[in-house]
Amino acid sequence: MNFTEEQIIGQVAEFIWPLMRISAMFVSVPLFSIQAVPARVRLILSVAITLVVMPLLPPLPAIEMFSYTGFMMAISQIMIGLTSGFILQLVFAAVVFAGQGIALSMGLGFSMMVDPQSGQQVPVIAQFYTIITTLIFISLDGHLLLIQMLVDGFKTLPIGIDGIDKAGIWSILAWSSRMFAGGLLLSMPIIASLLLVNIIFGVAARAAPQLQIFSVGFPVTLMLGILLVWKTLPDVSDQFSGMLTDGYDLIGQLLRL
Repeated sequence: MNFTEEQIIGQVAEFIWPLMRISAMFVSVPLFSIQAVPARVRLILSVAITLVVMPLLPPLPAIEMFSYTGFMMAISQIMIGLTSGFILQLVFAAVVFAGQGIALSMGLGFSMMVDPQSGQQVPVIAQFYTIITTLIFISLDGHLLLIQMLVDGFKTLPIGIDGIDKAGIWSILAWSSRMFAGGLLLSMPIIASLLLVNIIFGVAARAAPQLQIFSVGFPVTLMLGILLVWKTLPDVSDQFSGMLTDGYDLIGQLLRL
């Protein structure tokens, strides 16, 4: 059986174009992009999903791979995959932002751990929230839903030069403000409560300096902060689920689902 050069390049293109979009998604999506997951695992998953998706793809445009148009199409596919995972990264960044604010209010800003998601030093409260939200993300099959949306996106947003338009980019930039708004919503009840306690300690220390209120202020603030973290966990779970739903809605909007 003989194959011409054009047929071979066409078969390679049918594999390479979807592989770029899928592998880029695995680079940026939470849970798979952490340093604990080897790059070999991400590559195997990308290749396996690509082989499954290839027979379902619509006809690809007749564009040479090693050309300017092919280069622009490759950039477009990579941007679609990276953006899909980056939106969910913003949701987890809001959780880390909330945990950092709570830790500073509790006096645990000096207690740091390495965050496996970003590889940076974050307070232990932020790491605790990250673990909880990651478990929620897995229990809701969030990673499987994203893979399904990306696969369905090959039909609604087929492989081509046209990728995410300017309106989509601006919507991502506007939605990124949710990282700060969501982080404040998650942390504000605890921060406000601890601020009120610190104000009470300050008034008591001003009224009776001989009592040395601040010597017992740290353990009281620490214990109260831990109690508030435990009591507000259901609200944190609901708020995180809402932000996750909004993130998937934005991904569906970008993929035109």
